[in-house]
Amino acid sequence: MAFFVDGPLAAVSPSAARREHFPLNRFKEPMTAACSARRRLQRGATSGTSSSSTLCAKWSEDLLSLTGVITCAGEPWTTVCEGFCRPQTAAPEDRQILSLGAGFDSLFFRLHADALLDRASVFELDFPDVAHRKAALISSSEPLKERLDCFSPPLPGPIHLSSSHYQLVGVDLRDQKQVEAALRAAGMDWAAPTLILSEVVLTYMETQRSDAIISWAAKLLPQSLFVMYEQVRPHDPFGCIMQEHFLKMNSPLHALTQYPDISAQRQRFLDKGWQQSMCLDMNQFYFGLVSEEERDRVESLEPFDEYEEWHQKCSHYFILTASAGALMDQALLVPRTKLRPSPVASPGQPPSSVPSCRARPIPTCVEGLGMASSCLWGGYILLTGGISRTGRGAETRVLLRDQEGWSMVCTEQSAGMRLHHSATPLPGGAVLLYGGRSSPLRPVTDLLRVSFQPCSPALGAQKIQVEPLTCTGDSPPPRWRHTAAAVRHRDRDFLFVFGGKNQSERALGDIGFLCLDDLHWTQVPVEGVTPAPRHSHSACSYEGGVLVFGGLGEGGAPLGDISVLGQTERGFCWERIDVHPPPEPRYSHRAHVVGQKLLVVGGVWMFSEGVPGLAVIDLATCTSVEFSLDTASVPHPLMLHSFCSELTASEEPELLLMGGGGNCFSFGTHWNRHLVSVELPAVLTLSTVAS
Repeated sequence: MAFFVDGPLAAVSPSAARREHFPLNRFKEPMTAACSARRRLQRGATSGTSSSSTLCAKWSEDLLSLTGVITCAGEPWTTVCEGFCRPQTAAPEDRQILSLGAGFDSLFFRLHADALLDRASVFELDFPDVAHRKAALISSSEPLKERLDCFSPPLPGPIHLSSSHYQLVGVDLRDQKQVEAALRAAGMDWAAPTLILSEVVLTYMETQRSDAIISWAAKLLPQSLFVMYEQVRPHDPFGCIMQEHFLKMNSPLHALTQYPDISAQRQRFLDKGWQQSMCLDMNQFYFGLVSEEERDRVESLEPFDEYEEWHQKCSHYFILTASAGALMDQALLVPRTKLRPSPVASPGQPPSSVPSCRARPIPTCVEGLGMASSCLWGGYILLTGGISRTGRGAETRVLLRDQEGWSMVCTEQSAGMRLHHSATPLPGGAVLLYGGRSSPLRPVTDLLRVSFQPCSPALGAQKIQVEPLTCTGDSPPPRWRHTAAAVRHRDRDFLFVFGGKNQSERALGDIGFLCLDDLHWTQVPVEGVTPAPRHSHSACSYEGGVLVFGGLGEGGAPLGDISVLGQTERGFCWERIDVHPPPEPRYSHRAHVVGQKLLVVGGVWMFSEGVPGLAVIDLATCTSVEFSLDTASVPHPLMLHSFCSELTASEEPELLLMGGGGNCFSFGTHWNRHLVSVELPAVLTLSTVAS
């Protein structure tokens, strides 16, 4: 949403305008640097509101781009209103826009600048003190006053500003009698086609009061379209963090208790008197209703690498459209991509048909996002890079296990700063660090061999040797979010690199082979169809080759395919494995091979309810089973992306989860504090029985 700021400005960001997020020429008044800094919109912060640009596509072909993927690309409701004010078919009647809780939104002035108010009026409602401050702000600006015909100073009573096309009304929305009286005095025509906008407003009210507003609007405005943008899914890890954020702001999200999901919100409007209702989360909107061309344009505006947080936030906001009157049905926003039922248990309500496995916390603090892990000789685990509370890659750490359990120590030497790199164990016990980035514009180009020199834990810091390597041959382009695995060809060991992304490519699909004997990048014959370009996928060494699963594709949607790079006499050959039922597409997960089973833990998916747990894919029978993670004993929300995992060498295998969390542009940073162990024997047994 574009707002007025401290000065009498229709606030937009000049930096965003320079990147062609939206035009700045519709406002004549210059902006100060201070205002620009205050109004620079965070990446994705208004993602949901931009969905309005597609809402009235049948009424208007001039659609505004989605705003939230990279940064704010425009005003949230502008194009909805453009389509409403300028329908494709001739409409003799006047039209109205009713904005609930409008705040300091500058919607009217943008519509006026685009000459869209000849047959339409805007009514804005908010608390009296907010309306009073906004009226004073407008009154102090000559350029803004010029856009109001018959301008008069702020008026006493609920109507703070009034013109032929704009009414600013100060009233408590919770008092329907006062609202109705004030709107009647402001000249609202109850029979005219009306667009009602509610952007994260009603959820802050007690649910009984917000329900009353929804019912009141359906009764009083028989030819209307209600558009609502709010939060959803409060019970999964991201939803818990979201709720905590609003509680800290003393703004609890009341509606989530009674209406926690998409279907409940849709039914809510039907029960309150609306004839039709459609509801979809913002991932459904973006991938189902925004053209690929427009997505490409927006995603190319500036560097971006916070995919997990972006998609998580989009899955926790929805856009709802509800219609009253047959004329409004054509404007309903119909999802083209339906959400699938959760293949795992929903938090707090595990269905009996979905197996679960227990996640047990270990009282050892390991925090970090974007790290890479690798098992070392002797059962040690090396953690490199990433970002933590202390900064980016300040320390390299080693996890040790003794009779008392796991402990973590720092190393005397650091492997340097990098995120989203790979750490591949090599024959002989060393670890090869490849790729990564320090920022979305600065890939890491060096290659490091890390050797571990264990000493007694009582001596404190462990010793590692970090050796920069110089390679020959044609090296692959720099990258991060790739995979690297050890493979063998003609009795020689190679580092196999696949996929990833960099500052110029959203998803890479090339492959590279580094001979570990002479450190030469070389060509190895590879037959078959190479998997589609991707990043944030997994690749596991398997029978001398590699198993690749999932990832985020070029189009920005998760992938769920499984391919094996198998050995041949000449080199290698790609072969796709068809699994039934197919595992849910996901990315930013971790994967491990145990015998003939591929274990896939965590990650992010977008078109299913719930959150990923543990998928077990039987490579012998080509079947899969999804398990939910029982995290009841974990003392914090467990967000399994940007994390690490390793199989521990013990009598009974277990999966050790390290780090992870999220750095959300809206709700702050969450760190998974503790190590978490996932017990595997029962999972492996159940998956065998199921297959």
